[in-house]
Amino acid sequence: MAGVETAQTQPPAEAGPVADPLAEAISIMARLRGPGGCPWDREQTFDSIKRHTLEETYEVFDAIERRDWPGLKDELGDLLLQVLFYAQMAAEAGHFDIEDVAANLNAKLVRRHPHIFPVEGVLAEAADAGAVLRNWEQIKRAEKSEAAAGKAAASALDDIPRAMPAMLEAGKLGARAAKVGFDWPDSEGLFAKLREEFVELEAEAAKADPFQHNLVEEELGDLLFTAANLARHLKVDTESALRAANAKFRHRFAAMEGTAGGYDALAALSPQELDALWNRAKLEPHPSTQSESKA
Repeated sequence: MAGVETAQTQPPAEAGPVADPLAEAISIMARLRGPGGCPWDREQTFDSIKRHTLEETYEVFDAIERRDWPGLKDELGDLLLQVLFYAQMAAEAGHFDIEDVAANLNAKLVRRHPHIFPVEGVLAEAADAGAVLRNWEQIKRAEKSEAAAGKAAASALDDIPRAMPAMLEAGKLGARAAKVGFDWPDSEGLFAKLREEFVELEAEAAKADPFQHNLVEEELGDLLFTAANLARHLKVDTESALRAANAKFRHRFAAMEGTAGGYDALAALSPQELDALWNRAKLEPHPSTQSESKA
């Protein structure tokens, strides 16, 4: 790697007093999951808390966008809890523990910053942020190549990150498959597929069998995957569309609260009265649009 000779850089500063609160948080998490701990925490699995992790991530984003620094401190703590939760469960299963997580991160940070931490006494050249990113990506590619050595040929879908919103991932998977002709010819085929998936979901849900709930989840997943690819054909961004629908619901529900005299007042109304309020709220224009179609 091209670079310049340099003296040995100073090792990272010791964690200092921050280690005590972190150690305490790790200990609390172990206690919650341990014998006699919290029943809810003890029954959680990797899969059951995934949705909480996603929720906490978005709450961090929201606090940043609102420049709510006290809120961000709180949300980062909630996000850290997710990390501790996964690490504790992994330790219980004998996979790894939180120290392994931190050690792996430390090694990765050092390895991917050769312009800060010299490799065999040589610092990489990185005059600006662009050079840093190029070094980072080059190192990541080398890491992936090394990890893939000796394994079966990778799928063309492997470079589509799994760690993205599922609806976005679904669209990208469909788009990649479409490049080799594996796709619906037009949106009409997708509308038909959407109706088919809806019927299948309705049939599974009607069985009301708690032991077959995973089949309901599977059929709902198929419906959402089809919807994501319909959005791709219609050139609609699913995230933007759903966020707009959420904003519309917020506006209409707030209008219902305002008419009824508050959230608690809604609970005293009949389904017919609630529906009447909703229909009235639908007539009010959304503040973000000049005209709004009735859903």
